[in-house]
Amino acid sequence: MYVIGTAGHVDHGKSTLVLALTGIDPDRLEEEKARQMTIDLGFAWLKLGEREVSIVDVPGHERFIKNMLAGVGSIDAALLVIAADDGPMPQTREHLAILDLLQVRRGVVALSKRDLVDDDWLALVEADIRALLAGSSLADAPIVPVSARTGAGLDELKAALAAALDESTPRPDLGAARLPIDRAFTIAGFGTVVTGTLLDGSLRLGQEVTIAHAPLGPLKGRIRGLQMHKQKLEVAPPGNRVAVNLSGVDVAQLRRGQVLSSVPIAPTDRLDVSLKALPDAPPLEQNAALDLFVGADETAVHVTVLNAERIMPGELGWAQLRLATPIVAQRGDRFILRRPSPSDTVAGGVIVEPHPRRHRRFQPGLVAQLETLAKGSPADLLLTALGKPLTLKAAAAVAGLDSASAKKAASELLTSGRAILIPTPPPKGEPTTAPPPPGEAGRGSTITLPAAPTLPATTTPPPKEDAPTTPPPPGEAGRGFVPSDNIPSASFLIATPAWHTLLAHIGEIVCQYHTQYPLRVGIGKEELRGRLALESKPFAAVAITATIAGAIAEAAGGIYHRPDFRPTLSPAQEAKAARLLAALNAAPYAPPAPTELGLTDKDEELLAALVERGDITRAGDIYFSRIAYERIEAEILARIERDGSITIAALRDLTGASRKYALALLEHMDAQKLTRRVGDVRVRWQ
Repeated sequence: MYVIGTAGHVDHGKSTLVLALTGIDPDRLEEEKARQMTIDLGFAWLKLGEREVSIVDVPGHERFIKNMLAGVGSIDAALLVIAADDGPMPQTREHLAILDLLQVRRGVVALSKRDLVDDDWLALVEADIRALLAGSSLADAPIVPVSARTGAGLDELKAALAAALDESTPRPDLGAARLPIDRAFTIAGFGTVVTGTLLDGSLRLGQEVTIAHAPLGPLKGRIRGLQMHKQKLEVAPPGNRVAVNLSGVDVAQLRRGQVLSSVPIAPTDRLDVSLKALPDAPPLEQNAALDLFVGADETAVHVTVLNAERIMPGELGWAQLRLATPIVAQRGDRFILRRPSPSDTVAGGVIVEPHPRRHRRFQPGLVAQLETLAKGSPADLLLTALGKPLTLKAAAAVAGLDSASAKKAASELLTSGRAILIPTPPPKGEPTTAPPPPGEAGRGSTITLPAAPTLPATTTPPPKEDAPTTPPPPGEAGRGFVPSDNIPSASFLIATPAWHTLLAHIGEIVCQYHTQYPLRVGIGKEELRGRLALESKPFAAVAITATIAGAIAEAAGGIYHRPDFRPTLSPAQEAKAARLLAALNAAPYAPPAPTELGLTDKDEELLAALVERGDITRAGDIYFSRIAYERIEAEILARIERDGSITIAALRDLTGASRKYALALLEHMDAQKLTRRVGDVRVRWQ
């Protein structure tokens, strides 16, 4: 499946030609039909032999260049339309410059309105076009005279388009799908629909997806329908124009430029880029204010020129773009820069790092680092993706690598010690095995985890540096050779410096929690996971590995604390606790409320500490002493064993307490999965 995008000056017949080729009028809007001028993106499709091809028709008027840029960011080939009676015009040149900056290397020039000129004029126009194309990415594109009115040349144009696509490489399936949204609308009876060109991976019916770069954060939805060219799909592979029917997402939350993805993608407000200034553009000055176009999105930016005072016309340069609003972009995405006033295209290039640190100008070694990223050795590309725990498949998608290259690169990183592998937790009930010592690692099928530093009472992450950390030589890494087929697909990879930074961050969070809540055993796993901004699976792997490494310890109930931390009550608190326990034991079935004993809101931490320590049990809003609760629990379970069930009334008769206490006890036992409510009775949980 391929996508062709039109380009060319206004009124040169792009939409008319698309209609003649496909039988589909790409002008959707009433205003377009009334003015006979394309304003926004239009869409059509046709078959070239056995190949289904989508066509994105773009406006040619200079006022709608932003809409044009939203449509050509992910095309496989260009259909540059030039009217034979006019020849190349201003937007012809700007559209060609955009295609060149986007490195669209496949295409055909349609010399439209052939029926309006004679052969001599046609030859002159062809010569002008060939001179215009020279030096561009479409320098070798065939020129096909055609008339949409008479049909002359349409078959030749289709053949030329098919030949251009024969030379294109199908988009690889890198696993994680991206769909830059170029339209969002509703259909009665179906709900929200978004369309775009699917990049990098496949989408499946019923799949959960994320829409990044929403005004209030990422949105979650589910695919309830997929269509391509009005045909329903179970699976949409990459490279297709796709319509996605979503549940759980309101169209009011959507706009052009957002990105639908199969895995969450973090937006960025800074980009490291390699760019080229157009030959006829003004010099690109430091801190220039421009408009950035990536995929279907756009935002204002300021340019930090990294390796020169300015980037002169026609020159290549390195820059960091500071974005006014975050966008979603990946390494390798191409972009366009335009001046807001006067409105014209000045430069374009490729993103080499989508989540960079802030750089200083003329920083030693920075250009070499960026050149390495731009050249893209698989190991370096994979390493830059591993700033957080990712599966090999997810990391490969971020780095833009196929599966085989990613495995080989991961083997290289693990062997050299530049990355580590975080195993997934074993199934419940199976013991957790500590990793072997570093000196014994990497032999056979075992992959080691680095030893974690001992965390003091307060731990802060190491300072961020602009220069990358130099990895130890392979001989000193202590890991040995790690075969590429010995990397479990469900485990997580992370760059070694990022791992130690993550450990330090965990230690900092836990220490801060102990300072804030000195009477609590530690922080709950969900709160810790939220503060680390990790998904459930990588968090589980990180937590158990950090525990094995000695960075933190785990208490019952998924509570994490510093290994040397124990909550300690002051003498005054111990005395208050003793009085509380005595009162609870004196009325085991109907204990008094803490407020009846003189406790206030300031004593909530004391109560929580006693619950965590196991001295008291909380059932709803009622506190029982542990001894009393265990005796009541045993009596309830014995009654169920004897009679098969127990009611609230029976428990009330058993204890002599009111319904309030009986109900609280049974609901607590339900939550502990000791009992289960069936109608008006409780039975044993099974």
